[in-house]
Amino acid sequence: MEEFNNNNMNMKKKWSPRKPKAGKHIKKAAVIVASVAVVGLLATDCTYQIQEQEQAVLSTLGVPKAVTETGLHFKLPLIQRVHKVNTTIQGFPIGYNQQNNDVVADEGIMITSDYNFIDVDFFVEYRITEPVKYLYTSQQPEEILKSISQSCIRTVIASYTVDDVLTTGKSEIQAKIKDMIMKKMEEQDVGIQLVNITIQDSEPPTQEVMKAFKAVETAKQGKETAVNNANKYRNEKLPEAEAQADQIVQDAEAQKQVRINEAEAEVARFNAMYEEYVKNPTVTKLRMFYETMEDVLPGMKIVIDNGDGTQKVLPLDSFTGDGGQEVENGQSAEEPLQTQDGTTDVQTTQGGE
Repeated sequence: MEEFNNNNMNMKKKWSPRKPKAGKHIKKAAVIVASVAVVGLLATDCTYQIQEQEQAVLSTLGVPKAVTETGLHFKLPLIQRVHKVNTTIQGFPIGYNQQNNDVVADEGIMITSDYNFIDVDFFVEYRITEPVKYLYTSQQPEEILKSISQSCIRTVIASYTVDDVLTTGKSEIQAKIKDMIMKKMEEQDVGIQLVNITIQDSEPPTQEVMKAFKAVETAKQGKETAVNNANKYRNEKLPEAEAQADQIVQDAEAQKQVRINEAEAEVARFNAMYEEYVKNPTVTKLRMFYETMEDVLPGMKIVIDNGDGTQKVLPLDSFTGDGGQEVENGQSAEEPLQTQDGTTDVQTTQGGE
């Protein structure tokens, strides 16, 4: 009986299932989780997205290639790597701190051609044009651009006077600096293109110098005001003077034409008289003599003696006795003269002589 019980117990031990160990389940779960994570990582590393204002550089085993198309792209995990760059216009200040607007003396204080110190602030705008050169040519391409910009700024500012930098020369200075920077950046060829550089502010470095410059500017503005007023007065008076001069010239031209016309009329009358004179010299001569006498001695009396003792006085005296008064008042009277050939001539006498 005891042997039967022992055998029965041995059979139960032999056929009873063994309980699994807890460590094996944990290892399996960890392997599964790790596999899923690796698969997920590989799945996410197979694609990359390029936005509209981005470009990417896809490197395959260290060989770079630019990718410019926007949208979703695929790559080989662990073999290809992607570096994205921003192609929008970016910028940085020179001469001041953009966060708090404090002056950066090492960058902003510079000297002009007339040996004056001045504080000039600039803002540089650039854009990444070649991502491969930007990422692989230099470690800090922005610093290269900043160093070149500072060098060009100081070179150009040193060729201008302080008045030009403060007032009228800003546009020209900006254009020269931009051209100089672009040429040097082309030589460096780091994949960055300068878009623009502008003068934000320019002022003297100290308050005392600033007051002096303001006084000078006030004087210049006063000078410009005086010049403008003088030009205004000149513009008002000059047309009036020109109009008067034109009027004088026109009057002179008109007088000239009148004189010419009168002279031409006199010439025409003389020619007509000469033609008549040629035809009958004696009659024309007497006519001219009588006409001249009428002009020279207006109102004279003519006494005509025909030789028989009868005299005729022209014009006839009026019955009022005006003729006698005229003689008494010194008017001219005519007396006939007997010539040697027996003819009667007319003698004109002046009263009182």
